[in-house]
Amino acid sequence: MTLCVAILATDGVEECELVQPRQALENAGIRTLLVSPAKGEIQAMEGDVTPVSRHKVDAAIGVAADMELAGIVLPGGTTNPDKLRMDEAAVAFLRGFVAEGKPIASICHGAWTLIEAGGVKGRSLTSWPSLQTDLLNAGANWLDRELVIDGNLVSSRCPDDLPAFCDAVVAQYRDKTA
Repeated sequence: MTLCVAILATDGVEECELVQPRQALENAGIRTLLVSPAKGEIQAMEGDVTPVSRHKVDAAIGVAADMELAGIVLPGGTTNPDKLRMDEAAVAFLRGFVAEGKPIASICHGAWTLIEAGGVKGRSLTSWPSLQTDLLNAGANWLDRELVIDGNLVSSRCPDDLPAFCDAVVAQYRDKTA
């Protein structure tokens, strides 16, 4: 059985934080599914100000919620997770991964959605530095490191951390693909 990992994103997603983890997973033989609140395409950005490319959504949240998914990746950009944390279906979708203890990977501002889904209390993780107070207030242990692994939760701060983040994301599934 081929594993399938959801990547939850919407308009405003940071291009490299969507593309690089997706490519790393697919290069490791793990299928990915771009999941968004609506069908169609999403607009990826570079640094929140420059539109880069559009990406075809593989499944809307309502469809993806009924699929067997091994885990989830939460890319950043400030607009993307800000929109997702305000979307009840997106939060409920992510909450399912939290409740089931499935692998979750969050980079940059992706932790905003994870906070909303109740997935950070008592957990150690990192993020873009401006989320430190949000995470601490939600009961997390925030660390300023390139990569933090806390059980099934992998997190990184920013695009500069993508090499370590991508390796750790793939490692979450290594034993399951054998």
